[in-house]
Amino acid sequence: MRDEKKNDGSVERNTGVPFISRSFVPSVFTVMNMVCGYVAIVMSGSDQFVAAGWFIILAALLDTVDGFVARMTNAASRFGIELDSLSDLVSFGAAPAYLVYKFGLEDVGAVRGIILSSMLMIGSGLRLARFNIGVLGYRKNSFSGLPTPAQALTVAGFVLWMSAEPFLNSYHLQNALILLTIVLAVLMVSRVNYDALPKLTFETVKEKPVQTGLYIAVFFCVLIYQAKALFVAMLLYILLGVLKSLSLFFRELVFQR
Repeated sequence: MRDEKKNDGSVERNTGVPFISRSFVPSVFTVMNMVCGYVAIVMSGSDQFVAAGWFIILAALLDTVDGFVARMTNAASRFGIELDSLSDLVSFGAAPAYLVYKFGLEDVGAVRGIILSSMLMIGSGLRLARFNIGVLGYRKNSFSGLPTPAQALTVAGFVLWMSAEPFLNSYHLQNALILLTIVLAVLMVSRVNYDALPKLTFETVKEKPVQTGLYIAVFFCVLIYQAKALFVAMLLYILLGVLKSLSLFFRELVFQR
């Protein structure tokens, strides 16, 4: 093991394993996220909608883990950011889009179903591209537009719920999917502000005890009631963001008068 001098005069320690960088470990989780998205697409094509929904949820968990690992190891890099966005487009763009198409939108007509379902993938791509423009040095305390993992989790929760409790007939299921798809796609490219999930630290608990407690309660509800609770929780998250943005808009409007 020896030290090497960099161009800026600082010293970088040679680990003896030159082909492995610090970004390797979080990148492994990012690639696993992408693989889960691909498997979800394959499962949707085989009409295994429950498996597809769970693989999207697993992709969302891995997306959280890779960010946590990158922060812990101080391994954030431009490569990692770009890889993360590509993985998210697969897992939270293409996968939920194809899932809603195969789950119900295929029956409204091939052309119409493709156009409607592709809105989720297009919205995800636009959302991720806009985020990447200002991502360097950005602290994710809030998001402008619905985050793509939240959109995908909403779709997955709805599909899993309807698969477990199919109380909607074909016509109403199609209408629900159309409405859900359009609303989610619009929210992703909107300027509606959404809070980032708080990190479980002592500082966060002290600063936002009510919000942290609410998230923990929702987590346990999802563990108990699973798909139904997940879908309802995501709807509440979406609705709170809309209400918060509307409240801010009207307050600014009043102050301008």
